[in-house]
Amino acid sequence: MALLDEWQDYAEAQGPTREAAQNFWARYFNKERDMYAVLLDSDEVWEGTVQELADRFKVDLKTMTGFLDGINDSLKAPNPIETMEADTKVSLDYDKELLYKNMVEATADWLYKLPQWDRLLTAERRQELYKEQKSSHTVRRATPKVGRNDPCPCGSGKKYKFCCGR
Repeated sequence: MALLDEWQDYAEAQGPTREAAQNFWARYFNKERDMYAVLLDSDEVWEGTVQELADRFKVDLKTMTGFLDGINDSLKAPNPIETMEADTKVSLDYDKELLYKNMVEATADWLYKLPQWDRLLTAERRQELYKEQKSSHTVRRATPKVGRNDPCPCGSGKKYKFCCGR
């Protein structure tokens, strides 16, 4: 079984009750925060097998798999997450702006508010990226809605309800 499947099965099994699930995810998110703090604080591109990276971050293989699953969409070259095994070579070469935006999208304020971002992106740039991400899901109508008793926009001179509104 691939590591990702093991991770997903493991994570699902941790929540027989709501309280157990909340405790599991709270512990995981604390580890994740610590891992991102180390990653963002370093100028090196972290590479190695999944097991080697787990050892370097001082986490178990399942936690490392969850981390790799979370960061994969922010990498310059995605890792083979679906087929990954302990000896699969992976890279954590991330796009910093994309990573920040993905953290905002995930509403992971414990990650996008890390102080390590100060040295990577200016406060102004982080604010721009935050606004870009938040507005990217906002649906805006191109034209105002036509009322049923308004003149039809096709130019026929009829009321909308008697023309194109049928």
